[in-house]
Amino acid sequence: MAMKVVLKLHVHDEKEKKKAMKSVSSLSGILSLAMNMKEKKLTVVGDADPMKIVGKLKKYCHVELLTVGPSKSRKKRKG
Repeated sequence: MAMKVVLKLHVHDEKEKKKAMKSVSSLSGILSLAMNMKEKKLTVVGDADPMKIVGKLKKYCHVELLTVGPSKSRKKRKG
């Protein structure tokens, strides 16, 4: 089951953002990545271990793990 992990990153520019995104995308099981630079939040959806994600990102910037939970699944309604 895919998990949704929200992290707060202390990145200051596009270069640091790209390094962080590239490092997380190299992990197996990642389905999607989204970065909100205004709030400095990275949302990761996939089967990767949240602690492995944090470990990868700690090499580039300070990381705070905000939330970990199931991703919203879309259920088809029978009509």
